[in-house]
Amino acid sequence: MSNTLRTAALMALLIVLFVLIGEAIGGEQGMIVAFFFAVAMNFFSYWFSDKIVLMMYGAREVTREEAPELYDIVDRLRQRAGLPMPRVYVIPSEQPNAFATGRSPKHSAVAVTQGIVRLLNREELEGVIAHELAHIKHRDILISSIAATLAAAITILARFAFFFGPAHDRDRGNALAGLLMLILAPLAAMLIQMAISRAREFAADRGGALICGKPRALARALEKLEAGVAHIPMDANPATAHMFIVHPFSGGGIARLFSTHPPTEERIRRLLELEQELAGARA
Repeated sequence: MSNTLRTAALMALLIVLFVLIGEAIGGEQGMIVAFFFAVAMNFFSYWFSDKIVLMMYGAREVTREEAPELYDIVDRLRQRAGLPMPRVYVIPSEQPNAFATGRSPKHSAVAVTQGIVRLLNREELEGVIAHELAHIKHRDILISSIAATLAAAITILARFAFFFGPAHDRDRGNALAGLLMLILAPLAAMLIQMAISRAREFAADRGGALICGKPRALARALEKLEAGVAHIPMDANPATAHMFIVHPFSGGGIARLFSTHPPTEERIRRLLELEQELAGARA
């Protein structure tokens, strides 16, 4: 399925979730209001989801004069990838991480944290930037940004349904339904993100390694980023976790099971296998 169809399917599914939550809040009238609200949200998120996410993290756009090395890396690699120049942003966070956003290659942005610029050497940073450019090239960024915006909205709406809908009365059955809505609606949004994210991370790793030509450098970067995330927390919104190159929250067990990212060890293993493939092809 193409990313265009995935985007349309995601929007349709999230509209259904909005309508169901609207029914929990206000019956038939609530369904109608929620439907029109969901349509408006879809329109808004299509055009402005990238700006919302960048503002959420206090990202600041930088020029070549302000960040010459970073800007040069992005510019050189985007030419190798055959892409227009994306806007370049720096996030004021010490956690080493990065993401790409935008609605198309012509309207895209690459954002990196201050921490990742300090932690990685040039080759490793090139690997990370190439990974993000692969997301842009594969047109992952629109569906990723929309999922972040709408999943956050669903979580808020589900909580609203629990506290102000009919579940707030003393009827035990309605209370249970409201509690399930409070838990299951955000979980459904998270599962949608997982379905989108895990496969595309492998594809972006491979695409990024081919763009920069250094799979091992990206593998080393992922290893450092995984360790960095474990030691340096970020005040991140869970609805946007799938956008980052590594999951911004550390943890194992259930948290790992429901992570929007595949295991980092598996990503590294595949990159090292790709390096062997490329070496064999050159021999």
